[in-house]
Amino acid sequence: MKIILSVILVFSCMPFAFAQEYPDLGVKVETVAENLKIPWSIAWTPDGMIFFTERDGNLRTIQNGIVSEPIFSVDVGGVEGGLLGIALDPNYSENHYIYLYYTYNDFLSTKNKVVRYVESNLSLSEDKILIDEIPGGPFHDGGRIKFGPDGKLYITTGDAANADLAQDKSSIAGKILRINSDGTIPEDNPFSGSPIYSIGHRNPQGLDWDSSGRLVVTEHGPSGFYGVAQDEINLIEPGLNYGWPDIIGSQTREGMVTPILNTGDDPWAPSGSDFYDGDKIPQWSGKYFVATLRGAHLHMIDFDLENNKVVSNQKLFDGEFGRLRDVATGPDGYLYILTSNKDGRGYPQVNDDRILRIVPLNEINNFEQCVAAGNPVMESYPRQCRANDQTFVEQIETSEQKIPDWVRNIFIWYGENKVSEEELLNAIKFLVQQEIIKLD
Repeated sequence: MKIILSVILVFSCMPFAFAQEYPDLGVKVETVAENLKIPWSIAWTPDGMIFFTERDGNLRTIQNGIVSEPIFSVDVGGVEGGLLGIALDPNYSENHYIYLYYTYNDFLSTKNKVVRYVESNLSLSEDKILIDEIPGGPFHDGGRIKFGPDGKLYITTGDAANADLAQDKSSIAGKILRINSDGTIPEDNPFSGSPIYSIGHRNPQGLDWDSSGRLVVTEHGPSGFYGVAQDEINLIEPGLNYGWPDIIGSQTREGMVTPILNTGDDPWAPSGSDFYDGDKIPQWSGKYFVATLRGAHLHMIDFDLENNKVVSNQKLFDGEFGRLRDVATGPDGYLYILTSNKDGRGYPQVNDDRILRIVPLNEINNFEQCVAAGNPVMESYPRQCRANDQTFVEQIETSEQKIPDWVRNIFIWYGENKVSEEELLNAIKFLVQQEIIKLD
């Protein structure tokens, strides 16, 4: 037992960075950050630093692989509300503006607001409240914010669990909003003097534009009196009415828009969404990805938006990572997803919640991958391998680096009481036989 404890102590000091491979998709999934508190939204600076929100009120960063402690915190309210969306100004390099959407308590009511901050040396100071008193509640707070290709800031708001507000043009609940970066109303908005861009939404949580500038939004379908599931993907046009609560799913009514896709009786609870425009996974180029909460998968959709059609759609990683809150293409060309297993509706696993990165399965990033791909090796010390105009240098392994993934997994699973002591001893025996560790 003393030997077992000694080896476990060694392993507890080692990083466990695994990539799960999916050969049928041609990709693998890496962990970028773990042990997070309900990450909700992610954004990048021009130089590649990550900002991400945690629903409990914290803003954190990832720089050179290091996850920071909270650099900014705000008191938040609601049950499913909190610190939600984040967007960086298109001119962030010059003005360092960061935009946050969050829920707050106002005496006996719950509301949401969008605030612009100035970042300086990883510290935020409030610059301006852009829009306030967005109706909120314990549920249906919307919360996604993104800059469109027109330079305007788009905001999704929920109906605050009051369905009638979605059809009320005097309320900004249950809407897609569009404002200038300083909070003023664009002159070409469909309703004069109003931030409202479209109406009739229940709880939209994802939005993105295709390469032609067409806006597609995800939206949670009904529950209770109105039925279940019928989650929606909508192609948004300015000034149109998307029907909630008067029509759901494939229903139609004059003056209202039926979604381009609805989930029928299959509840997804769709959240963040992204048109993949990176260069690293070419087979996914132009596809629309949706992070699903209740569905616990990443949904990939191929649209023909010119003809308002869905060409194909497919579930990826079904049940592999639990509830997914957001998906986004990073400036490095990879696809990132955020889990949401600690939000009170999931089943957290070890190291949840996480930020994950999807990368090509056969991408060459190191010496070993270069050699395995059949590229020439220079017999220097350390050895070098050249591929795609890049030179990869052999890393001289330490004993820790030689430990295979299956052994690392055994130690993790033993700590979770998923494997027996006999299996643990066999793993230790293997390490001794391979002279990776020595036991006195």
